[in-house]
Amino acid sequence: MAEVTALGQIGRASKWLALLGAAMLSACQVVPKGAPRPVGPAAKPPIQEPVGQLPTDTQRNRVALLVPLTGPNAGVGESIANAANMAVLDTGGKTIRMTMYDTATGAAAAAQKAVAEGNRLILGPLLAEDVRSVAPIARAARVPVISFSNDVGVAGNGVFVMGFAPAQSIERIVAYAKSRGATKFAGLVPAGLYGQRASTALLRSVEAEGGQVVSLQTFDRSAGSINAAITRMSNASAYDAVLIADSARVAVQAAPIIRARGGSSTRLLGTELWNTEKSLASNPAIKGAVFASVSDGLYKQLASKYRVRFGKGPYRLSSLGYDAVLLVTRIGSDWKFGSLFPVGRLTDPGGFTGIDGAFRFGRDGIADRALEVQQAGPGGFVVLDGAPRGF
Repeated sequence: MAEVTALGQIGRASKWLALLGAAMLSACQVVPKGAPRPVGPAAKPPIQEPVGQLPTDTQRNRVALLVPLTGPNAGVGESIANAANMAVLDTGGKTIRMTMYDTATGAAAAAQKAVAEGNRLILGPLLAEDVRSVAPIARAARVPVISFSNDVGVAGNGVFVMGFAPAQSIERIVAYAKSRGATKFAGLVPAGLYGQRASTALLRSVEAEGGQVVSLQTFDRSAGSINAAITRMSNASAYDAVLIADSARVAVQAAPIIRARGGSSTRLLGTELWNTEKSLASNPAIKGAVFASVSDGLYKQLASKYRVRFGKGPYRLSSLGYDAVLLVTRIGSDWKFGSLFPVGRLTDPGGFTGIDGAFRFGRDGIADRALEVQQAGPGGFVVLDGAPRGF
């Protein structure tokens, strides 16, 4: 377990980012059971709390962190948990006490335990199905949930979605491509919920920009299915930009076929998923391809510090844990000890800023993010159009 303080609103972004940059140079420690132990001469042992009980604390509000710490998603969960602890320790831990709960053994059980132990806010879970299990339990106890999921379908009625929503990434990259002359768009989307939402986002974004979607094809990620989808797309009509709404690994498979059948000048567009695969940026197959995502400027500092402390790099989603703690600490000045979390502060129209840049929650509970446009090239991903600093 570990503890917290501070993050600024957009209006004071420069001040807080300067403080955050300094904090990123300080020491930290680990908490979740089973997570990598700290390394280096300044490492300290994890803070341990007595098994079966929580200490009495009348000067800090309790916050629960629900992530998978065991099972197939343990790596991502531990990255988020470790980053959250870094934020707690970097900011002083003066206003909140954070406790970890493993959702891999049952998200509903974890939520029930968190509520029973007096937590007044839940950070997490990571998976949408876990959010659905946690939400009614938290709602009955009047405990808000700030989830790390990117499934906007679980947002609302006390649940806030902090994950990177694909629709926002698609809107941003479509607008950028249109501003650079693209008018006819095609799309390759995977089967499943992500693909369905990507399709809807593409159609709406292109329509809003005054363009035209000439073909929209679905595939199941097998080589044969990808090839068949591109064949159908190419036979349908000419296009000057194509969205590959999947990982950069899929883009590497699809790009040579698209360019062979659609011309070398075809613009390749990607989503926020590409930002998790930096090693593929220099692959010749996607040279010149562009996508929209959160800024990586401060994340690089976080990742560097994380490597020093834990001996390996974090998952890209680790920044959600760090920013969630900073957000709660920023609001902490309005949170009286022992009272309900001031949930209304989450929808401050001025928004907040953190490792991933500017963001704000809408009344629908979805985090609206300021995104930048990046391009793949021999030297990695480079920024073509920076993210706005505010809203």
